[in-house]
Amino acid sequence: MNPIAQQALALARERLSDVPGRRAKDRRPWSLLDEARLVLLYPGTPMPELVAIFGRPYWSIYNKAYALGLRRSDEYLASEHACRLRRENNPGIGSRFQKGQTSWNKGVSYTAGGRSSETRFKAGTINGKAALLLQPIGTERVTKDGIRQRKIRDDGPPQRRWKSVHMILWEEMNGTVPPGYIVVFCDKNKKNIEIGNLELITRAENMRRNTIHRYPPELKETIRQLGKLKKAISEVSNEKQDD
Repeated sequence: MNPIAQQALALARERLSDVPGRRAKDRRPWSLLDEARLVLLYPGTPMPELVAIFGRPYWSIYNKAYALGLRRSDEYLASEHACRLRRENNPGIGSRFQKGQTSWNKGVSYTAGGRSSETRFKAGTINGKAALLLQPIGTERVTKDGIRQRKIRDDGPPQRRWKSVHMILWEEMNGTVPPGYIVVFCDKNKKNIEIGNLELITRAENMRRNTIHRYPPELKETIRQLGKLKKAISEVSNEKQDD
């Protein structure tokens, strides 16, 4: 077996062995000695040999070499081991599509034969689990944010099939909401869907109402310090999980 085939086989075996449970073991930290050895060996040593020397998967060695800023030597890139790393004399370049090239099947239509037409999906047909989950137009639901929505259509993207009930009510009474505006609840109670409790404001105004800058200076500083404390607690918790 030639060296290129051996390298491909080693990489394939490494991918097959990269299963949950082993990957965590392969994430062990690099020692200073191993880093120094990698600096010396990486420029001219084929990857299968590096895998055997360090006892690590190829992706771990590639990642560490990248982090250390290591590059393959010119001699290595000129050798048969470089394979895909060589920019010139690439063995696959001759079989690539060239710019402006026309594929052999352009303009050729295809019609499946036999009884395949009997089992094809028909336009507008809903089968299986989708049919069981289908809800009729007019169905209402409450989102995780507490907004009541109503189904208004069966076609189009799923997110366009539902519309907030308070938006429907506003548009029935006042027309379409202009771009850059939203409808909010005056008393902030999302269950109180009454036309007198709805207000049309700009998105900028909504941001101003919900930003930290609407509070007094001393309260703003307290909120900032609380945010820093939460961030520090989260970082410590993540470090303990990594350990």
